[in-house]
Amino acid sequence: MNELPGSILEPSGLFDAIHEGRSFDAVVHEATFDERSILEIEKLRLWYGSSQALFDISMLCPEGKVTALIGPSGCGKSTLLRCVNRMNDLIDTVRIEGQIRLSGQPILDSGTDVIELRKRIGMVFQKPNPFPMSIFENVVYSLRIDGERDRGLLEEVCEESLKGAGLWEEVKDRLESSALALSGGQQQRLCIARAIAAEPEVLLLDEPCSALDPIATGRVEDLIDELKGTYSILMVTHNMQQASRASDYTAFMYLGRLVEFGPTQDLFLQPRLKETEDYVTGRFG
Repeated sequence: MNELPGSILEPSGLFDAIHEGRSFDAVVHEATFDERSILEIEKLRLWYGSSQALFDISMLCPEGKVTALIGPSGCGKSTLLRCVNRMNDLIDTVRIEGQIRLSGQPILDSGTDVIELRKRIGMVFQKPNPFPMSIFENVVYSLRIDGERDRGLLEEVCEESLKGAGLWEEVKDRLESSALALSGGQQQRLCIARAIAAEPEVLLLDEPCSALDPIATGRVEDLIDELKGTYSILMVTHNMQQASRASDYTAFMYLGRLVEFGPTQDLFLQPRLKETEDYVTGRFG
């Protein structure tokens, strides 16, 4: 690109090109290349049967930062997120081309130990999904399945993880109570505690606040801010305000394509593409 930094390109028929199946190069802001990456996604394509859902996605996720995926419903955000911890492997009709590297290591190869991979990549879903067991057992679940039986260690990990998720003071006196008795916002923070107990390198958040009220949403957003640096976070959100508040980098997707990717402040205040400006300002989508 030879446009001045911060200038907005005039409407280019980009969306028409996408609908017609023509290829184009995503606009990637130069600042992204100055970051140390934890995830590198390269020419990623995905099909559900004969239907292609992702088209040549290439981007990186900076280490210790929050990267948000935004775009209209059905644009491939959650599909891309699920590629990172190989959850799409559970779907028989899925076919994937391209590569994803975690800390430089390819993770889509057939020889990858998917169980070990998922220990390195924690995931929190749109709807809180605590297990039907105690708060304590929810948090230490990953250690239990690894065979850990040292009660002292389990208690230490439980406390540290709940503190990390901003939940310790609220539940420390009822750790043996059912996790299902917690409020929705508490359940979501519990799920985050469960994820970080495994000490992952990356946290995947799939619309983590969409089922929460504004107060609980604010607490989760504060938690995301506290967790970044210790963890690298890749987050899907439909909420433009949340993306602008909670993320350091933002990727705008449309119909399975990456359209524009850069620092969140630049993408919202100085987008390079008119299409991006129209989406983040609510003129379409």
